[in-house]
Amino acid sequence: MTSFIIGAHANRSIPTEWRDDADRNCPFCRIIAGEMPSTRLYEDDKVIAILDILPLRRGHTLIIPKAHHSRVSELPLEYASAVGQAVTKVANGLTKVLGNTALNVVCNQEYAQAVPHVHYHIIPAPSLNSSARVEPSEQPKENGIPLSRREMHQREFESREELDEDEGKALAVRIRASL
Repeated sequence: MTSFIIGAHANRSIPTEWRDDADRNCPFCRIIAGEMPSTRLYEDDKVIAILDILPLRRGHTLIIPKAHHSRVSELPLEYASAVGQAVTKVANGLTKVLGNTALNVVCNQEYAQAVPHVHYHIIPAPSLNSSARVEPSEQPKENGIPLSRREMHQREFESREELDEDEGKALAVRIRASL
């Protein structure tokens, strides 16, 4: 889904803030420390799960290890295991609450990774009865020409809106109850 922006990140140098000792400015580390607000769905001693503040779809969740590591390839096994368990647990709760078993689980490393702290996205897929902007049976068009998959993904990305705080809290209550 994020492949349309890969080219923009090819051959770039790695910023110094991506070092694993740079957690003092990391927004996820600040959320974990309680210094920034979030809508928490799940937490244990190694992992938190929060609603994304710019969700692609309702229920878009981030699973974040509490230890700061920029790359999933360098995540210690104990945290990788805890993240995997949390992904399964939260995905189960999301499918129950949303009534939709179709999910996209994504973890980017460096390219397309907006925050240099390992995190997984659990993104509910559009359902056939959803009120998404583009119905599954429709073929979106521009000037009568069908859009490419890349163009459709770009439009979806650009249509993201900030999470409504009250809706997020209400959804979080339902998800936490289903865990």
